[in-house]
Amino acid sequence: MTGPGRVVVRVSRRFTAAPERVFDAWLDPRMIRRWMFGARLRDEEILRVAIDARVGGTFSFLVRREGVELDHVGTYREVDRPRRLVFTWGVGAESGDDSVVTVEIAPLAAGCELTLTHVMDAKWAEYAARTEAGWTRMLDVMAETV
Repeated sequence: MTGPGRVVVRVSRRFTAAPERVFDAWLDPRMIRRWMFGARLRDEEILRVAIDARVGGTFSFLVRREGVELDHVGTYREVDRPRRLVFTWGVGAESGDDSVVTVEIAPLAAGCELTLTHVMDAKWAEYAARTEAGWTRMLDVMAETV
């Protein structure tokens, strides 16, 4: 889905785990290593995971893929446990406010449903399908992990 100057990618996933556990998986460096990055997802080495989980706090997920170091960075805009997390998303020099991820978690009778919305500048439109596939795969691995 796109809008004027923006590209919107939306992915939803149900979890059998409690909303708190799913929310915390976004902010726990040990959990991030298990579902967002690493060998379970792609051929890469995790070099560093640093998280300052507060509004205005930042994160840095440094990985090495095919001999290239990629630093996934962002700033937390909202941290409302266990229902909403909003952060900017960028890779190294391409970081900034152009890309924002919103994670919303709704409780269910057994577990919860997570909806992730990634809003990107239109200059990244060609990456929308790849972005959707990437988040879908990560949430599938998260479901196996939590």
